[in-house]
Amino acid sequence: MKPFWINVPASSANFGPGFDSMGLALGLHLTLEVTESDEWVFEQLDSTVPTIYYEDHFIYKISKQVADRHHKELPACRVVEKSNIPLARGLGSSASAILAGIEIANQACRLGLSSEDKLRYGTEIEGHPDNIAPALFGGLVISATIEDVIERIELHALDIDIVVYIPEVELKTEASRKILPSSYPRSLAAAASAVSNVVVASLLKGDYKRAGKMMEHDLFHEPYRAALIPNYEKIRKQAKELSAYGTIISGAGPTMLSIVPSGEGQAIASKMQEVLPYYQVKALAIDPTGMTVE
Repeated sequence: MKPFWINVPASSANFGPGFDSMGLALGLHLTLEVTESDEWVFEQLDSTVPTIYYEDHFIYKISKQVADRHHKELPACRVVEKSNIPLARGLGSSASAILAGIEIANQACRLGLSSEDKLRYGTEIEGHPDNIAPALFGGLVISATIEDVIERIELHALDIDIVVYIPEVELKTEASRKILPSSYPRSLAAAASAVSNVVVASLLKGDYKRAGKMMEHDLFHEPYRAALIPNYEKIRKQAKELSAYGTIISGAGPTMLSIVPSGEGQAIASKMQEVLPYYQVKALAIDPTGMTVE
């Protein structure tokens, strides 16, 4: 087996009112160097991450699951792992790890998986495509599962900057999902869908001011999750005063994300860092390519 490298971006799911269907690939990455070995070893380049026995490692479990699905024996590998995607912050760390695990099995077992195969496997494991799809394809991806087929539209030419506000606290997706209602009244669902439709149309037209405004009027999840997000109203208000188009919860939170005018991301991030001294405030590029393998 020849050595190979896997690079998977972070992602922001839900993207305003695009609940479980719309996600954006971001310029934070999980990178793996994989070589053949006599035994399984996962080496963390970030010394703050504890060493995990390989059979307990999430990426190994995914790789083994995919290999078993194809009735293949997964050969032992040495995996050197580096990531600047924070865990349990709403930036798609689990989706990045899932895709990495799928790709290790694909390369090590010579499965010949297509992009559609990887999308389907990842969505089955994750439960929804809004992190998996952008992490795989890059850009903003809008997805829907119809009769077990994942239909998607990819938008790669968004003329915006992204600013993220990452608090020190974690928020598990399971806890954030529990607070959501199990069903919605028809009138609310119709109104929420209308908001989502206008956001997509505005993004396609390049009307980011309107898109940002409508993103802040989500009815599917933000009204319920806002109480779980530190400084929710403060961040939205301060970002708006600094010319952000709109500010939303990233994924299930607790990170929040602003779409801002192109070229202004770093300046806005610097000013917001002063407002939020205990946060990591970052100006990020949109990752245009998604997962790459060399």
